[in-house]
Amino acid sequence: MTDTHTTQCPTGPGRAARTGEQLTAYPQPTPAQVADTVRTAREAADWWAGLTAAQRKRRLLAYKHELVAARDELATMISTEAGKPMADAMVEVMISMVHLDWAARHAGRVMRRRTVYPGLLGLNTYATVEREPYGVVAVLGPWNYPLFTPGGSIWYALAAGNAVVFKPSEYTPGVAELLARLWLRANPERPVLQFLSGDGRAGAELIRSGVDKVAFTGSTATAKKVMAQAAESLTPVVLECGGKDAALVAADADLAAVAKSVAFGAFSNAGQTCAGVKRVYVVDEAADDFLGELDRELDGIRADADVAAPYGPMVLPQGPDVVADHLADAISHGAQVRHGGEHAFHRPFVDPIVVVDAPEDSAAVSEETFGPLLVVNRVPDLPEAVQRTNANALGLTASIWTADVAAAKQLATRLRVSTVTINTAIGFMGTPTLPFGGRGASGFGRIHGDDGIREFSVAKSRSRLLFDLPIDVMTLRHPEGNVDRVSALVQLLHGRR
Repeated sequence: MTDTHTTQCPTGPGRAARTGEQLTAYPQPTPAQVADTVRTAREAADWWAGLTAAQRKRRLLAYKHELVAARDELATMISTEAGKPMADAMVEVMISMVHLDWAARHAGRVMRRRTVYPGLLGLNTYATVEREPYGVVAVLGPWNYPLFTPGGSIWYALAAGNAVVFKPSEYTPGVAELLARLWLRANPERPVLQFLSGDGRAGAELIRSGVDKVAFTGSTATAKKVMAQAAESLTPVVLECGGKDAALVAADADLAAVAKSVAFGAFSNAGQTCAGVKRVYVVDEAADDFLGELDRELDGIRADADVAAPYGPMVLPQGPDVVADHLADAISHGAQVRHGGEHAFHRPFVDPIVVVDAPEDSAAVSEETFGPLLVVNRVPDLPEAVQRTNANALGLTASIWTADVAAAKQLATRLRVSTVTINTAIGFMGTPTLPFGGRGASGFGRIHGDDGIREFSVAKSRSRLLFDLPIDVMTLRHPEGNVDRVSALVQLLHGRR
């Protein structure tokens, strides 16, 4: 597809997303520099893990206060590098602080030693479970939410007692550098959080450097490479990949509210949101009314370089090409363009595009576009919508829109995604108690909440002998009659229906 309104604006590493202006240049590290960074992190990790939970909490909250004090600088950097409106950048700062605060205050509870019931056969033992940090965690972050998304790993890994080496996307290095610099301002004792610049080669070198866990956010294709490389050293990974998030809309839904939320989920941040809204399955009887509400919601919405615009540019140079290809493929398969179209492209900006009734095997439905292209397909009922949602291998999030909450709860159990919302779309991002992660091709592992603390820590079991049992089975010299006694014990404990 050819752009009808094209403005050349080179984006890329070290450039402002809106203007292409060259920003601070960050070097590509050598293997020796990566190794030195990890070695420093290892020393810092030993010190950090040796602190009490209360001591770590105090330092994490001090760090939070530094970030809050620098919120304007942080939001400006996010807006400049990632091209998002200042309002959206400040919201990203806000919800990131919510998660940092929660992780700092609750890690001690999740990590502390607790006693567990040893069972009848273990009545002579005192059993406990506690959690320990891994050591050094490598966080490989994305460019679309350069603070919030990697923060979901960084905050929780730090709170669990790990040191972190953060290798951001080469498109948003300034945000990461600022995070590491503010850490040392708040806590100058050790560089528990470090920043490593560079492109994917630096990330690969970091994985090879002997880190203890890797947290990656990005495409499914890259996640497979990360996992394969980590497998060489059996380094555990948590992978959060893309999504093809669906909204399922019933006839009794508040269609104006649905349109407002869907428009935000689909087009905010130029559609570059893994957990946004990519597909809408609306029942036939409500489809025309919903599309009318969506038309009104999108009236006058355009992507623009202004920091107060509804949304900004696509960050990756190839981003508009993917949107154009998926749009052309949908049209060639019979989809109707409801909003936008060829005239929506003024690179690196793409205005909202809505296509209706795209076949399920078209690229616009089956692949992650990661841009401002929304598919609205009619379905006879919500069970059909569930079936179509589950047909995609990407299982990140879905939303259900209906006045019948009981029915929505039942449908939610059938959706093969990791997060389901009812009568809202992506508001869960600001809820620190909810774990977040992928399923299927969207990855595995969890960040946020108690599960996020556990993700970056290892369970350690302990047991201590209190007294001897009458029947000793832990021996090479079984006394006469032991087999009969053990057999009778099995019958007593497990033989009754």
